[in-house]
Amino acid sequence: MLKKIDGFIVGLIGMILMAWLFPQPGIYKGTGNLEQITDIGISLIFFFYGLKLSPQQMREGLRNYRLHLTIQLATYLLFPALLIAFKPLVPEEQHLLWLAMFFLAVLPSTVSSSVVMVVMAQGNVAGAIFNASISGLIGIVLTPLWMGLFWSVEGATFDFSAIIIDLLIKILLPVVLGLSLHRFLGAFVKRHLKVLARFDKTVILLIVYKSFSKSFTTGLFDSISPLAIVLLSVSTLALFAAVYGLISGICSLLNFNRADRIAALFCGSKKSLVHGTVFSKVLFENVAGQGLFLVPVMLYHAYQLIIVSFIARRKGREQAV
Repeated sequence: MLKKIDGFIVGLIGMILMAWLFPQPGIYKGTGNLEQITDIGISLIFFFYGLKLSPQQMREGLRNYRLHLTIQLATYLLFPALLIAFKPLVPEEQHLLWLAMFFLAVLPSTVSSSVVMVVMAQGNVAGAIFNASISGLIGIVLTPLWMGLFWSVEGATFDFSAIIIDLLIKILLPVVLGLSLHRFLGAFVKRHLKVLARFDKTVILLIVYKSFSKSFTTGLFDSISPLAIVLLSVSTLALFAAVYGLISGICSLLNFNRADRIAALFCGSKKSLVHGTVFSKVLFENVAGQGLFLVPVMLYHAYQLIIVSFIARRKGREQAV
């Protein structure tokens, strides 16, 4: 597991390095540019995502409302509340860094890794599938809505209605189309999950390369010190620890059984790199600092996978004894 995780993380680092050394392909505006390619890739990712969703599993998942509320409130209320609480302590000149962290905080939960970890730890798999799936759909509205409340980057505008329409076309429409074709193509997709996972990662890597190419050519990172990057790294790790601990306490207060507790912890503490890269492309398309918004997302992605992989394996071994 860790070998695979490390490989993708190395790929992310490689794309940043490529963007620094050879940014021109990432900012090329002619026919067949990365903008057009990644737009198509995004729609295909969510079309295949819709094909993988089972309407029957979605219906079955609706019943456990306490678990659903815990996960979704953690994802879209607990995370942003923690960032807002620290906002008064952030100097004005560091507003963009705080905004990048806040973008991470308002993203949906991840899908595939959450479900895989819950399976590994022998938790509530149906609940994990339902919440991880529905989280991305909720995020189409809530993520840009949250960002709009604090958006104040010089030279950039935030058109909420245009962003929602863009997200609906690029994400929700392909998901609905895929869901409608699930009974015809669902089995085929399940047989090729590894191929689709590689496709998802390839699109993510292209978006990362394109975003950082724009940021490097505009000189964004020239004004950000190495200390600031270190602070982002420490902050993302602290955010994960705080949320994981708070969700654990909430599960104890609600007397969740072991299976629901695992689903709540693993789904409620995760953030989606797929949605992060896609949403950043839509929300910050005309922002020179687009690459910066992906830094906390990529750091958090690495932390959550490594830490939760370890926890999931330990819980799985405990249950097997």
